[in-house]
Amino acid sequence: MNKKKPLASISLDLDNQWSYMKIHGDEGWNEYPSYFDIFVPYVLDILDELELKITFFLVGKDADSDRNIRYLQTIAERGHETIAERGHEVGNHSYNHESWLQSYSREEIEKEIELAEQTIIAATGQKPVGFRGPGFSWSLDLLEVLSERGYKYDASTLPTWLGPFARIYYFWKSDLTKEEKKARKELFGQFKDGLRPNKPYFHILKNNKKLLEIPVTTIPLLRVPFHLSYLIYLNGISSFLMKFYLNLSIFFCKITSTKPSYLLHPLDLIGGDKLRSLTFFPGMNLNSDKKMLVFRYVIKTLKKHYTLVCMSEFSESV
Repeated sequence: MNKKKPLASISLDLDNQWSYMKIHGDEGWNEYPSYFDIFVPYVLDILDELELKITFFLVGKDADSDRNIRYLQTIAERGHETIAERGHEVGNHSYNHESWLQSYSREEIEKEIELAEQTIIAATGQKPVGFRGPGFSWSLDLLEVLSERGYKYDASTLPTWLGPFARIYYFWKSDLTKEEKKARKELFGQFKDGLRPNKPYFHILKNNKKLLEIPVTTIPLLRVPFHLSYLIYLNGISSFLMKFYLNLSIFFCKITSTKPSYLLHPLDLIGGDKLRSLTFFPGMNLNSDKKMLVFRYVIKTLKKHYTLVCMSEFSESV
């Protein structure tokens, strides 16, 4: 008999054009330009081709826009019966996509989560049961709010020691003011985050309530990321290096019984040939076909070892 493969989850943070511009400090982001008309049909066709059902973490501000709703509806679209057509899970990625969410007051967090939740339900017909903070931001107040609102899991932590280096690079490449940099001083976490659990675990909250945490998986023991953004960067240096790094990551996951929670971003899957407005962003000098070669290799490799599912199905197995 064939041994049943362990589960691994796949998720995509559906950050829009304006959120990348906001991160970079570009003017015009607050006009909320969108590339959903290009990206969403493109990525849904690819996921159908690969027979993948994943979790899309949606930003409430996007779900609150009439021009985006038609595209978000197709993500969770269901037929006349109970069988899913596109049928992907949707999660909550905050309303305003501000990576300093951990500095919010309890009241501000409640408003942020509730407003995003309402707009996502209105746009997709699906109530989110999972949350991921923008820029991997989280706090105890946030976890309490999620628990009170009936969420099944949080997926905001990235257990790596590289966070401070990522913040330095981000500040160097951005056009942010001193005030904006100060507001983002905790962005991407601290060195000690490399000591956080790399496997799913439960936060113990007030009144003995629990909330499942599903970290974005980093390489066990080494605690460096291997999600798609990193692999595309390595592939630009050497295809052999990228493949070696991915297979090494899976090897460490298997010997430590770590079931990956694998993260995607829109700009991992599409290049400057299709999104000319974002050619300033790192990695957008690669065309979409080259990125898709890496993505298909990654999925094919992960499928050899794991059954790939959305995050809510993964959380139920935990």
